[in-house]
Amino acid sequence: MKISSEQNHRLKEVRKLRMRRRARERAGRFVAEGEDLLAAADAAGWEPLERYCAAGSGLPGVEVEVRALTQASGLASGTRALAVYAERWAPRAIGPLCLYLHGVHDPANVGAALRSAEAFGAACVALGPGSADPFSPKAVRASMGAVFGTHLARVERISELPGATVALAAGEGRPLDGLVLDREVSLLIGAERDGLPPEVIAAADHVAQIPIRTNSLNAAMAATVGLYEATRMARR
Repeated sequence: MKISSEQNHRLKEVRKLRMRRRARERAGRFVAEGEDLLAAADAAGWEPLERYCAAGSGLPGVEVEVRALTQASGLASGTRALAVYAERWAPRAIGPLCLYLHGVHDPANVGAALRSAEAFGAACVALGPGSADPFSPKAVRASMGAVFGTHLARVERISELPGATVALAAGEGRPLDGLVLDREVSLLIGAERDGLPPEVIAAADHVAQIPIRTNSLNAAMAATVGLYEATRMARR
């Protein structure tokens, strides 16, 4: 079967999942676009619920006329392949190393943080209140496939996090590389502009900072530096 109409009901559903968070949450599904992301999903053992490819591309999936597939795509240049997957949420956050994102609104930062978490071997990324959807198209693309290899959990309170909690706050606490950390640690990263709320910082076991010359650091970059330091100290 080949899909030729841009109004095909299956492609309309793809567009809804791509554009609306509520549609994704209601269906428990999300869309990944591009051959590299789909290959990452395959390598991680994720089976697509639906898979589409450009007609004549020779790729696996239901063939779709190029124009119709481009209309369903969120990429400016279109795509040759996309797929729909079921979201995977763990029942709880786990250690020994967990990255917690609180109020990180930018999906690109969430996706980049997932990429860093996978790179440094974090056992889990926990999403707190106000954080962007890790299954949004922008987050999935920014993760470069890490969304398929990362244990994701929803967390309402930091008491649900494993191990000692370390709040990274600009200009507060000791330098991160000076802490003596436990074997099980959760790193807390706050919003791009405002950082962690005072009540979250107050509830953390440790407060630390990344020494920088300016007043702030991108949330994903802060997560990357924090994960590096945590893994370096664990090796030491």
